[in-house]
Amino acid sequence: MVDKDSIDVAVNTITDCIISSADNSIPKISGNIPKVCKPWWNTECDTCQKTLEKAWYNFRRYPTTHNLIQFKKARAKFRQIRRRSRNTTWCSYVNSIIRQVSSKIVWDKVISDAKEIANVMGQTLSEISSESSYPNDFIAFKKCEEQKSVDFLPSYAEDYNSTFSYHELKDALRKSNPTSPGPDQIHNNMLKHLGESSLLTILLLFNRIWQERVFPLSWLKAIVVPIPKPGKDKQDPNNYRPIALTSCLGKLLERMFSARLMHVLERSKWFVPSESGFRRRRNTIDNLLKLETAIREAFVRKKHLVSIFFDIEKAYDRAWRYGIIKDLSDIGLKGNLPLFIKNFLQTRIFQIRIGNILSDNFNQQEGVPQGSVLSVLLFIIKINGIVSKLPTYVNSTLFVNDIQIHCAGDDMGFIKRQLQTAINNMTDWATKNGFIFSPQKTVCMHFCRRRGLHPDPDFQLNGSPIPIVQETKFLGIIFDTKLTFRSHIKHLKTKCIRTLNIMKVLSSTSWGADKVSLMRIYRSLVHSKLDYGVPVYGSAAKSTLKMLDSVHHQGLRIATGAFRTTPIPSLHVISGEPSLELRRHRLSLSYFYKIKSDESHPQHYKVINPIFGSLFSVRLSFTPTSGFRIGEILRYFGIEDFPVVSNVEDPPPWKETQLDFIDDFLHFFKPSTSDIVFKQHFYDHRQHYSNYVPIYTNSSKSDNHVGSAAVFPDFTIAETLHPFCSVYTSELYAIYLGLLKISTLNFKKAIIYTDSRSGINALRSAKHNKHPLVMQCLHLHHTLKKSKIKYCWIPGHVGIPGNERGDKAAKSANASREAFVPLIDALQAVKLSQHRVWQRIWDGQ
Repeated sequence: MVDKDSIDVAVNTITDCIISSADNSIPKISGNIPKVCKPWWNTECDTCQKTLEKAWYNFRRYPTTHNLIQFKKARAKFRQIRRRSRNTTWCSYVNSIIRQVSSKIVWDKVISDAKEIANVMGQTLSEISSESSYPNDFIAFKKCEEQKSVDFLPSYAEDYNSTFSYHELKDALRKSNPTSPGPDQIHNNMLKHLGESSLLTILLLFNRIWQERVFPLSWLKAIVVPIPKPGKDKQDPNNYRPIALTSCLGKLLERMFSARLMHVLERSKWFVPSESGFRRRRNTIDNLLKLETAIREAFVRKKHLVSIFFDIEKAYDRAWRYGIIKDLSDIGLKGNLPLFIKNFLQTRIFQIRIGNILSDNFNQQEGVPQGSVLSVLLFIIKINGIVSKLPTYVNSTLFVNDIQIHCAGDDMGFIKRQLQTAINNMTDWATKNGFIFSPQKTVCMHFCRRRGLHPDPDFQLNGSPIPIVQETKFLGIIFDTKLTFRSHIKHLKTKCIRTLNIMKVLSSTSWGADKVSLMRIYRSLVHSKLDYGVPVYGSAAKSTLKMLDSVHHQGLRIATGAFRTTPIPSLHVISGEPSLELRRHRLSLSYFYKIKSDESHPQHYKVINPIFGSLFSVRLSFTPTSGFRIGEILRYFGIEDFPVVSNVEDPPPWKETQLDFIDDFLHFFKPSTSDIVFKQHFYDHRQHYSNYVPIYTNSSKSDNHVGSAAVFPDFTIAETLHPFCSVYTSELYAIYLGLLKISTLNFKKAIIYTDSRSGINALRSAKHNKHPLVMQCLHLHHTLKKSKIKYCWIPGHVGIPGNERGDKAAKSANASREAFVPLIDALQAVKLSQHRVWQRIWDGQ
């Protein structure tokens, strides 16, 4: 039926089959309707209620006459405030009704029914994403542009248009999170528990959708859950973030498609270098560090740096769909890939859900559905060109819709001209693409440490002045004009102290959680907050950073139950957590090596080869940039800098990477199996594969020696690696040595034997393993098309001659081709160095 019926019928058939199976095996619960917010409730009511609850608690615990009187007073006060608040709110609303106010707005204000509230929110969201929400100039431009057809010619020459494979489906399932189900009520956990035959049926459906270029109508419908924005008026429908719940089956196909599209875009280097949003090996710290480095360099050169932080109104809901399709055409995509997006961006239908109440159906004419797998990537494609036409001296950072530009110089007039030109160019681009900058939320900051008075610049955005602020939050970090990060650390301390209250509740001596659970909670809720942005805000003064030590110590005392008189060094040892200073050093070094392992990273050169070293060495009052700070940490940890092996480009997601393995020895349990049995079985195995050349790989690691060896029938290759390399890395390098030598010989058939199960498992799941040597072995294997190579695990130290020769060769290796360290081993070396420094500090107590 799936291969013969129409796409919509086939989708409904599979959906009904999964749901019926789930109904027979999974119990259901009904959702509860949340309480509707009271419009008259304010801060004064909240304070009086807390006072009343406290008075009642005191009277219930100590029933004295005084406490009874206090309780009755608090109750009377609360009733008075509540009555007055109701009257005041109602009178204020009635007085706001004038002749120009429509009856619809009046009725919307007094709505209390959940269905009507959902309809109001749905109508608001539908209006925001409609064509009428755009400026009149853009509407005229939009209608003119949309008359030009975008024709994606059918093409089967491009490899990204090939049919989806089973391993792509399994990869997408593995990456799927247990998110809320869409209108069809299919959950991701249901899909993960399907058998192979069911998954192959779903794959058949996906390939039909891909090849016939038809998107199922049921997948165009979404259930939108409105999430209130923090600190905003909940009575205003515009102050909610709409999260769209679409079909998990559809999102599974979107995930498979997204992997292909992202690979194509990354391979063609289409993204601007400053874009860090949702890209592999990129994160928000990249943009934060770029801005912090520019400010530090401006400070030490005694220059001004002016930065502008932009905010786009309703960015996702107003993304121009035809513009996205036009951008895909400009990229040069053809065939099924762009046509899938064109069908995905059809007019979508949504319903607002409040509790278990659904609104009427509403149309979403423009924008991308927030919550969909493809939405962020499509928005990045649309917003990518906004910083492409900046002046030469203006730099930018881009993280999806968080846009920042900055310019440094001696002359404020020059900075003003450069940035105003950049603002005008970005505004022109936004006007032609349907985006609107918010003049109220777009702010400007003037970073300067020069003596004397320096007037702040003034900039215009769509005729409105951009406000100058002394501090602002950018990607979760609060920047101030002097870059002290004092405000950020105070805010961070306040957040962590509130989180510690949860641990205080859970640490009761009679029923509370144990030490292990409390430490896990502390690391999850508090450490995660303290760790974010460490490479950036870690440059603050030591006296400022010490404000966070009290939070760290309080959390450890709560988790371990230590006394207040317990010495701080002992507290660190009891909990197994080092001081925040050591932790910040380790996180900064880890981030440094991540950048060092990625030569395409925009901050790669800046961090490894920092500039203005002579100025920083003379002007000691200025905090150096990240590159110089890393040098100080390396000296403090006693680490000599070492080369980190660069990342290898991932293979295309549609390319099959399966290797050929022999599992003749995996069914033996080594501790209970005699060496003689292993040797006899190995000799039988070799007789069966006598026409294959045997190649034995092995490795060895001691305190200051790491060696790898590959033993061939007539010769042996042995090399040493950097002492920081692990046994796992040396085993992989031994396999790599074997493949490298095979490429220079004329072996038609060969078997690579290794006693490393982890190495074999890494090659089995090569696409999921990001170790650079695994990827290099994979690439090298695919270049040996004329040779048939198999891989086999054999037990070590059981008397197999080739394996024993490899072990001796690895231990006695003294030749070195190159001293490299993979990123995973570099991070482990940093962690071990941190423990050595911690031990040295403890020994010195």
